[in-house]
Amino acid sequence: MSVVSVGTCNMDFIFRVPRFVEPDSEMNIEDLNVVPGGSAFNFAVWISHLGFKAGVVSSVGRDVYGDMITSLLESGGVDTSCISRQAEKTGMAFISVDDTGRRSIYSYMGANASLKIGEAESEYIMAADAVHLSGCYIEVASAVSGIRNVSFSPGTLLASYGIERLSGVLERTSIIFLNDDELEMLTGSGRSGIERLLEAGVGNVVVTHGPRGASFFSEDHSEVLEIEAEDALDTTGAGDAFAAGFMSMWLRGSEPAECLRNGHRVACRVISRIGAF
Repeated sequence: MSVVSVGTCNMDFIFRVPRFVEPDSEMNIEDLNVVPGGSAFNFAVWISHLGFKAGVVSSVGRDVYGDMITSLLESGGVDTSCISRQAEKTGMAFISVDDTGRRSIYSYMGANASLKIGEAESEYIMAADAVHLSGCYIEVASAVSGIRNVSFSPGTLLASYGIERLSGVLERTSIIFLNDDELEMLTGSGRSGIERLLEAGVGNVVVTHGPRGASFFSEDHSEVLEIEAEDALDTTGAGDAFAAGFMSMWLRGSEPAECLRNGHRVACRVISRIGAF
């Protein structure tokens, strides 16, 4: 079964710091890691690792970071034939992680901003068995969902548009993945926001609650995964890993409870280290 991941590919510069820096002050970096990341990259590598044929639709620069990203995807068994190379710099994320695993992120979209869904991308998306959409501009999200139904991780960027502006995408969303903050941002509310998403045409809603677990909702079913909190070294990429773990079981026909448990298992592998892999 083939799964295409649409969204961003970045180089992540991850700083381990004792605490977040204040304005007009300086902070010593305790550890520095430079690793590939971005929502499309993270999801594709994990879904490939979990036994699916994976591909990516994204855009990177014609630079050393673009070379590194495509090379590492290919070494992980991910098809990169639909990654475009642009004159802009590859996208970057500068991520500070404190002693509790909390993050502060500065993002540079770079070549990600040049991603377009043309004829080649449309054919590639149509040929897949499933498509996961994440971390992109609303124009890309609208174009992809106009081609076929998707699973969707909007993140803060797309959630900030609100439910009305994303209505066309949500109508074509089979499963949406949100954390509590993104649910509030997208819908303006908590539990009633879930009902609004289902009424907007979303087939299934998955909400992650950080160290408290995750929940699943559809029109006729709900499921709650309660867990014991685990120490997090770094939460970068945990949401993408959770979505990949969930989808790897969902696409095999598993029940929501098992999908939630597998999402949690994969996310736990991420938070125990610096970086998404």
